[in-house]
Amino acid sequence: MYQALYRKYRPKTFKDVIGQDYIVKILSNQVKKGEIAHAYLFSGSRGTGKTSVARIFAKAINCEDNCDGSPCYKCNTCINLEQNNNLDILEIDAASNNRVDEIREIREKVKFLPTNGKYKVYIVDEVHMLTDSAFNALLKTLEEPPAHVVFILGTTEPHKIPQTILSRCIKFDFNLISQFELKKHLINILNAENINFEDSALDLIVSSAQGSVRDMLSITDAVISLGENIVKYDDALRILGATDNEQLFKIADAINSKNIEDAFKIVDELINRGINITVLAKDLTVHFRNLLIAKITNSNENILKLPVDNIKKLKDQSLKFSDEDLMLLMKNFSEIESELKYALSPRTLIEVAIVKAIMKEDIEKKN
Repeated sequence: MYQALYRKYRPKTFKDVIGQDYIVKILSNQVKKGEIAHAYLFSGSRGTGKTSVARIFAKAINCEDNCDGSPCYKCNTCINLEQNNNLDILEIDAASNNRVDEIREIREKVKFLPTNGKYKVYIVDEVHMLTDSAFNALLKTLEEPPAHVVFILGTTEPHKIPQTILSRCIKFDFNLISQFELKKHLINILNAENINFEDSALDLIVSSAQGSVRDMLSITDAVISLGENIVKYDDALRILGATDNEQLFKIADAINSKNIEDAFKIVDELINRGINITVLAKDLTVHFRNLLIAKITNSNENILKLPVDNIKKLKDQSLKFSDEDLMLLMKNFSEIESELKYALSPRTLIEVAIVKAIMKEDIEKKN
């Protein structure tokens, strides 16, 4: 039975976790020293490892012979905790179990000792979805928790959690994963799966994942299926609905040379290929942002995280524009992104944006 990449390569030990070094170090040290708190809050964007780290930590604090702070997966406790029906590590989705009754039920169950290990661990995902009354019920448990209970609360929106809850937790902020680390991780996975790839495809996938390991692997799964066990740039473009870089350079050149006809022809070609107009507006915003960075920074390779040949093309094209022009173009296309969601004619909206970009100097002269 096929298993999705993000599930197959979910980290099992702290060493497998990428991009969260300081969190991993603190938690593994707590396991080794036996200094376990009763409540933790893991906050951060989706796909950054909150639930995976919570599971590793929950098993590690129960492990009979932890390996440098990680679960050994060999002792009887680890083997029992790997079973889906284990009663010592309980995962709760607060989005669908957000009422006070569910939390009161937890309050009753925490009294019971763990079946296998030292601790009974409650992993509460998306805890910010709890109702006010449910938060109050949870607070009573956090105020005087039994010694054998550990709560790990996960959230993408920590600002929605009451301060009374936050003040009783050790808080860890999970960072978005860098493009460098994502790409390295993806290459290792594809090599392990004996899947060939185009480097440009990986750059596109990693950029689109926006710091999320899960999103990156989900996109990769879809591209592999389309390309029959090879990750191709063109297939990644189709899956993501993204705009080919060459077309972005051509639109920018048309705007620079004030050639409305050429710009409209490229837009028409992209629409006929099925490109989403909202994605095109976003891609143009990013393209002009990249041009500005290539123009005004000396260390643009570190900021752009793009192939060297692509950065050279950006550098060359950026010289055709002034800094002010690039900032206005970024503003111009970013402003229509939200408007496109409700536009009756998205094509007209982006064409108007292109005309405004091209006619900018003439309008300024008249004013």
